[in-house]
Amino acid sequence: MALRSQPTAFQARLGAELRKMREAAGMTAREAAERVGTTSAQMSHVESGRAGISAERVRQMATQYACLDGELIAELAAMATDRDKGWWEEFRGVLAHRALDLAELEHRASSLSTFEGVYIPGLLQIEDYTRDLMSYGIPQPSSRYLETLVAFRLRRRAVLTQCSPPEFHAVIHEAALRTRVSTRDTARKQLDYLLAQSEQPNITIRVVPFDIDRFGGAGNSLLYAAGPVPRLDTVYIDALHGPGMLDAESQLVRYRALLDKAATFSLSTAKSRDFIHSIAQEL
Repeated sequence: MALRSQPTAFQARLGAELRKMREAAGMTAREAAERVGTTSAQMSHVESGRAGISAERVRQMATQYACLDGELIAELAAMATDRDKGWWEEFRGVLAHRALDLAELEHRASSLSTFEGVYIPGLLQIEDYTRDLMSYGIPQPSSRYLETLVAFRLRRRAVLTQCSPPEFHAVIHEAALRTRVSTRDTARKQLDYLLAQSEQPNITIRVVPFDIDRFGGAGNSLLYAAGPVPRLDTVYIDALHGPGMLDAESQLVRYRALLDKAATFSLSTAKSRDFIHSIAQEL
């Protein structure tokens, strides 16, 4: 089977988890390869996500590594046989790989939590807000590419309204609600959309107001995607130099704590709705 030239984040994650399992067992790649009857080169390809692996081979590795986490092993075996090609594949070759990885991450998450200090969370943006935000980039995207970016983000929103959608918890700083990336009319419609979405049973929206004391976390925008087991959680961070995905246990603990801390500074969901409504009334 040909090697993948560009593994998806999902494929790379399976390989990375198998590598972590091997390292926890104190084995080198060569030792592990000998135990499961393959080569060091093939082991390297599997652990980098460049080569696929069967569910049976995953279980064989787990046995050799003396892994006793049955839930993790079952999920890794399921990942090995998952051939799901989602809607985001329509954009492959057009948009950056990381954008497609984000859509897949959201699609597979059991729950999603986000904090945004400057902009409305992507999954809660309306079309005109997204278009004006995307057009601000440097260099400015062409009209055709801009419409592709907008269409992609709007397709991502469907994850929140699909059959059995994940829970979505958003903590948004007041700055994001008041920053007018588009026109006054669009700003009002965007806030109205937030209010409508906050009524959905799987969506909670809470606001951190300007006048709260001792809040220093406005710069920590992030998305936390819960996996089928905690070991498979992922943090997504979008930065000016490019997005990144984090999955080391120490990183997951840190960003879970950051989200929890931000939530302690936020208003209740009911008060947040009233707060958003009051801002919309000012426009």
